[in-house]
Amino acid sequence: MKSEDKQVITEVIGKYLWSDEIREMKEYVQHGEITTYRHVINVVKLCYLLDKRFNLKSDKEILLTSALLHDFYGYDWHNCSLRELHGFKHPLIAADRAAEIFDVDERVQDAIRTHMWPFTLLHVPKSKEAWILTVADKLASMSETLWMRGEKKPCKCACKCKCSCEKTDDVDEQRVYHKM
Repeated sequence: MKSEDKQVITEVIGKYLWSDEIREMKEYVQHGEITTYRHVINVVKLCYLLDKRFNLKSDKEILLTSALLHDFYGYDWHNCSLRELHGFKHPLIAADRAAEIFDVDERVQDAIRTHMWPFTLLHVPKSKEAWILTVADKLASMSETLWMRGEKKPCKCACKCKCSCEKTDDVDEQRVYHKM
């Protein structure tokens, strides 16, 4: 990913990254050993790249914000009473939390609510941004589930913070995404 692409992403979602609620996603496992935080960052990048590659001209604020917050449900779904219903319920919970905590607009909430389509039959994506998010989430989830299991690596952050995040060997990417 080019530095100007990283800059666009950071300009849009950077304001959310230091909140305790976003950082809390690092504590929950999403797929295999991939944290919910790493998953949403993967989806953010993929949404951006799909939009750019296919010249879809989406609203980047809506697209990238909804990608960051699409799994903002705030619990470990592996260990809760909603486990069987998680796939159906979490988009609604995430959209409500995003509205309550970050005051995101209805277009972002709608993209979050519909990202699990076709699993959630009644919540069909309406906007271009919602469709991009839906596709990117499926692609990222498939990749994380099938090919990225067991890839958790010790932190190689340029700042040597010794966190347990999953980073690449690309120092420039670490600087841009360390906050994520």
